[in-house]
Amino acid sequence: MALYAFVALKYKYPLERMLQTVDRHRAYLRELHARGKMICSGPFEPRTGGALLLRVEDEAEIAAILAKDPFQMEELVETTIHKWAPNIGVEGLEALAARGRP
Repeated sequence: MALYAFVALKYKYPLERMLQTVDRHRAYLRELHARGKMICSGPFEPRTGGALLLRVEDEAEIAAILAKDPFQMEELVETTIHKWAPNIGVEGLEALAARGRP
């Protein structure tokens, strides 16, 4: 059974510094999306951080996934993880996740 996690990332540095790493961060997120591990992501407005919606099979995957994110590796963000059990609309989330899976 799939487990979802809403991950909020709060920038620890000004946007100018974050932009130095954002291309590598997004490349990693595109890889996660292609593997079906991330459903969607994007920055907050105003741009003080962003969020990821992850879909994993095991809770331990969350930390492993985040550890490889360039924002995490460079200690640029504070991270808050909310494990989530959606019920209404979960079929749509599953359909979005399936688009990325091989």
